[in-house]
Amino acid sequence: MRTTASTRSHRRRAALVGAAAAACAGQPALADERSEARTVLFGSLDAGRSSFLQAGLKHAPAGLTASGFTLLAGLGYGARTERDRSPQAQPSSRPSRVMRHTAAGYAVAGWQWVQDWGIAALFAGPEAGAEAVGGAGAGRPLRVGLRLHGEIWAHPTAGTLATATLIAGSARADLWGRLSWGRHALGAYLGPEASLYADRTGYRKWSLGLHATDAGIMGLRARLSAGWLFEEQIRRPGLYAALTLWRPL
Repeated sequence: MRTTASTRSHRRRAALVGAAAAACAGQPALADERSEARTVLFGSLDAGRSSFLQAGLKHAPAGLTASGFTLLAGLGYGARTERDRSPQAQPSSRPSRVMRHTAAGYAVAGWQWVQDWGIAALFAGPEAGAEAVGGAGAGRPLRVGLRLHGEIWAHPTAGTLATATLIAGSARADLWGRLSWGRHALGAYLGPEASLYADRTGYRKWSLGLHATDAGIMGLRARLSAGWLFEEQIRRPGLYAALTLWRPL
């Protein structure tokens, strides 16, 4: 089938939208300007009852808008409150809560497939994580494990964007997934999103909200989202907000 200029534009857009997909997303003008880019830098902040900050890069030797071998790496820090499960915890009708601090890093490699409809990618590689829990900062030994990462960023129809991301790691025995859909309006893809996170400690959280993907902020591209957050250990729902910024080089 013959490839049109419009089709190439959608393909470049999806490739750059997926370029920072460990955390998020591109835009038509940016795709045209950066169609030869091989590296994208990204940073993200998730804020709520639990928070996570990370920065990283994605590098594709053949170019971000071409199928081929791809590297993805990042460092992050997170903090959350949870029930005190230590032997020293005093039983009560309202269990005491402690703060869990987590530092994590990963470097994975894989392949991305860039098609007319969008981009799909699979990655695998090592990850490491260390934790400190409680006011005394009781440490947990550094754990090293395997990280698996899969994602799809697609344009089902002109002017729409659908995404699916799933990440699993053995260092902390955790799993994170997110689905989203959006229609292009007001300079970004706007629509609903839903995500799930779980790890070996028994912590679970679900979120449901709205996102604006591929908005322009001070020369950078951005993904903003906000909505309701539900945590298994807390009976009341809360709010969350997230921001991701990225720039192809």
